[in-house]
Amino acid sequence: MAAAPERTYDVALLGATGFTGALTAVELAARAPADLRWALAGRSREKLEAVRDRVVAAHPGAPAPEIVLADVGDPDTLAALAAATRVLTTTVGPYVVHGDPVVAACAAAGTDYLDLTGEPEFVDRSYVAHHEAALASGARLVHACGFDSIPHDLGAQFAVEQLPEGVPLKLRGYLRAGGRFSGGTFHSAMTGFSRPRQNVAAARARRAAEPQGTADGRRVAVEAAGTPHRALGHWAVPLPTIDPQIIGRSARALPRYGPDFSYGHYAAVKRLPIAVGGVAGMLGLVAAAQVPPLRRALLSKVPQGEGPSDRQMDAGWFSLRVAGEGGGERVVVAVRGGDPGYRETSRMLADATLCLALDDLPPTAGQVTTAQAMGPALRARLERSGIVFAREQ
Repeated sequence: MAAAPERTYDVALLGATGFTGALTAVELAARAPADLRWALAGRSREKLEAVRDRVVAAHPGAPAPEIVLADVGDPDTLAALAAATRVLTTTVGPYVVHGDPVVAACAAAGTDYLDLTGEPEFVDRSYVAHHEAALASGARLVHACGFDSIPHDLGAQFAVEQLPEGVPLKLRGYLRAGGRFSGGTFHSAMTGFSRPRQNVAAARARRAAEPQGTADGRRVAVEAAGTPHRALGHWAVPLPTIDPQIIGRSARALPRYGPDFSYGHYAAVKRLPIAVGGVAGMLGLVAAAQVPPLRRALLSKVPQGEGPSDRQMDAGWFSLRVAGEGGGERVVVAVRGGDPGYRETSRMLADATLCLALDDLPPTAGQVTTAQAMGPALRARLERSGIVFAREQ
């Protein structure tokens, strides 16, 4: 890892008083080396101290975090926080509303940045506004470091590693999951659904600013929408999440994905009526998001900062299977874990944070993906945390 300027902290966690933020703080302590210098950041000292007490009680042998006051509405506090830490991780969303000042502070200070966003508009706007500044400062801006999109991005990379090099590759991901999504995730999704014009404008701005294709002429294609079909014993239904975009960016950045790479992303369900019902429900949420009173009513039912009980999280699970083919060979790999919306997301974010701060990684800067910036090093940490990466055939 390249030498970094001396900072007060190795890691700072912004938004630590929220439900997912507090879980992430506990997971960071569970994985922290004895000499880790870290901080919890947010607006309320009283709430931050309560989270610190929870962290110390859960892991009394771990280094205790310090407290730093910072507010996403106060650029000066964000600049001071970014200048004081090598890695800044934020759980403050919706990111399209609250995220840009944090990215700006990190890009200016040369501080590595991680978040949990699944919002394409925010990721695209972040690229346009801050990629060049981050390249100049050496900051690595890594979005989507939770269930969106670590299992998918690293699962696709794991599948690619099982296939021959230098040949066209075709991958399809099939996701099954059970568990509650966080209030923050729901608020981010509804905010994204309510901004179709802004999403399109952000994507166009990125296309205008970002070099198209790859420097070596490789081709990368991501399916905008496939069609329902049978695959791996289930009905496969197109899944409109940010994950395919992240995988496509990893493929464009990494030559190992071959001269011609394509990826499609699907939910896997046992019965077609369930699939149809899921699609109808999603369309209903998209429609409701366009009507402000309906959107506000739905958001009020799922408050941010709150989450399920330990018992409910214990019942959560996910299973992603990635089928790949190339060079006359076929492979199916699986990525499996527990509760996707909270428990595994907080573990993934903690592992990614420590990986970026402490591991020997390839030199990268600017807006990068988890596969591009961390790849096998992060996968090794996730496996130690209980996430399964396995070849099925």
